[in-house]
Amino acid sequence: MNIDIITIFPEIFDFYLGQSLISKAQKKGVLKIKTHQLRDFTNDKHNTVDDKPFGGGRGMVLKAEPIIGALKVLGYFGGRSNRVTSTKSKVKVILFSPRGKKFTQKMATNWAKQSQLIFICGRYEAIDERVAKNLATDVVSIGDYVLMGGELPALVAIEAVARLLPGAVGNSEALIGERITKTGGFIEYPQYTRPDVVEIKGKKARVPKVLLSGNHKKIDEWRAKHSKVIE
Repeated sequence: MNIDIITIFPEIFDFYLGQSLISKAQKKGVLKIKTHQLRDFTNDKHNTVDDKPFGGGRGMVLKAEPIIGALKVLGYFGGRSNRVTSTKSKVKVILFSPRGKKFTQKMATNWAKQSQLIFICGRYEAIDERVAKNLATDVVSIGDYVLMGGELPALVAIEAVARLLPGAVGNSEALIGERITKTGGFIEYPQYTRPDVVEIKGKKARVPKVLLSGNHKKIDEWRAKHSKVIE
């Protein structure tokens, strides 16, 4: 999988993407992640990426033209007729916005089947709405709150998607405790490890006895009872 990130702060990604399993996955060739500085796709000497909103209002709005320029370099164009809309397409152009659909495990599972993801990270007050209407295949929010930009949502999405790619997660950190549902979600239950008794705030916290019993039928029943479906 190829992941392209369009942002005015590419350095935000440098440290995180160079660590742990995501770094190993890139070295193994499981995925390739590349950031693109939005200012590189401007046409003026000041590398302007934002402007005042039509109709007045607070803050600044990211311009559509630099984003169109970035997508052209990545193989796409700004006209509606060239929008990537086919569900059979192996490419997703994803815009992060508080007004977007809620990001879910099911969505991450679908994205993990694509050959390329292009993340557009907003900043300032907003992004020109024509980007959402004419370019993005998915407009997504990671929660009911507003952040300063789309970089953290992009990292969240990368983490959720990358761990689903074959070869990205080693045996030592396999998807333990997770069972895939028919819709692409997961079922998770509480996990414990040694020792079976720890002292917390002066009290002994014990592992549920059933997990120490060796009775796998009872253990499965306990896990089913305490499971949470994550879609």
